[in-house]
Amino acid sequence: MTGTPTRVLVLNSGSSSVKYQLLDMSDGSRLAQGLVERIGEETSRLAHTPLRAGGSAPRERTGPIPDHAAALKAVAEELAADGLGLDSPELAAIGHRVVHGGLRFTEPTVIDEEVIAEIERLVPVAPLHNPANLLGIRTAMALRPDLPQVAVFDTAFHTTMPESAARYAIDVETADAHRIRRYGFHGTSHAYVSRAAARLLGKEPEEVNVIVLHLGNGASASAVRGGRCVDTSMGLTPLEGLVMGTRSGDIDPAVTFHLKRVAGMDADEIDVLLNKRSGLVGLCGDNDMREIGRRVDAGDERAALAFDIYVHRLKKYIGAYYAVLGRVDAVVFTAGVGENAAPVREAAISGLEELGLAVDAGLNAVRSGEPRIISPEYARVAVAVVPTDEELEIARQTFALTSGSAEAGRGVERAAGTGVKTDEEGTEKVTRTTNA
Repeated sequence: MTGTPTRVLVLNSGSSSVKYQLLDMSDGSRLAQGLVERIGEETSRLAHTPLRAGGSAPRERTGPIPDHAAALKAVAEELAADGLGLDSPELAAIGHRVVHGGLRFTEPTVIDEEVIAEIERLVPVAPLHNPANLLGIRTAMALRPDLPQVAVFDTAFHTTMPESAARYAIDVETADAHRIRRYGFHGTSHAYVSRAAARLLGKEPEEVNVIVLHLGNGASASAVRGGRCVDTSMGLTPLEGLVMGTRSGDIDPAVTFHLKRVAGMDADEIDVLLNKRSGLVGLCGDNDMREIGRRVDAGDERAALAFDIYVHRLKKYIGAYYAVLGRVDAVVFTAGVGENAAPVREAAISGLEELGLAVDAGLNAVRSGEPRIISPEYARVAVAVVPTDEELEIARQTFALTSGSAEAGRGVERAAGTGVKTDEEGTEKVTRTTNA
């Protein structure tokens, strides 16, 4: 091999899963991707897909994978079988998705023991995510201690919010003592999509104001002014904001007191209710928008109400963020539902014509893995669909940091091909690769 290493392995470690992609940052191409799931169970599964032209066919292995160390070892074996092993001199770095970076981590960060300690210190505000992310980090560092490992934080993009947007109106001393504020999530997606939307409009990110709607099983909205987030819907945790697949989104905080006093529910039971038994699944029993759409078409009243509540919340956030930004150049839909559910896009924009928003029915009905405008030419504000690519964003930031050049990897966004994208929590697994 000659020249600078250009490959980046992106790892997204969950409590019982590891998603991965290997990318070549010379052109943004994907060389391989896969998923290890049910780690720690007898029925563990690794699905690996080589993506390099002329490579081997997708393959799968099942059987016990006891822990993350074993999972990454299995991933390394599958990559090696395609000539893409972790010991390759072409591997430049490993990029890790880390959900919560608090206020300290506002940029991608090379991981050392101090960084690990801070991620651990943030576990109380991200108890489901940061411990799993740390497992992946420690395992990867043990496999390749000589290789730069970079943490890319979901919260980082939102650290530009002004205090007026980030602060809750509670006692300041109490809030500061317990780190209570709006952090926001899905930041890598909002960063990627807002920049891609500017490019779709033929402008630089600094020139446009964009409302991004990341709609998957987890869902969030952001107001982005000149490339910087000024407000976002998720808060201290990913529970706040839009109606989601299994999460309630915005709710009167007194509901929790009522459930404790009247229903006798404890904190853990209320947590499960609001995070896992609410949202669309709580309203109609389904959290897959495709199935909900089929039920609506069949006249199912519960599904129709769930759909209407979902869309009503979306409209409220579009209107609110329009007011926050003052001028909007585009409203952009992304992630599994946003990219693929045309009825959601149509319903969310319907009635907002006085704000300069409209959807062209023909353009909206087109299914494509490419960024596209779905508003008619006469609309003052563009409505767009931009497939998210969190893995490419993590790889780009990782490569830019470890190569020592702020411009490194920027061009790959245009050259990146489509893959097999899934939403971050499995809903609407359709056209491109996606991941709170």
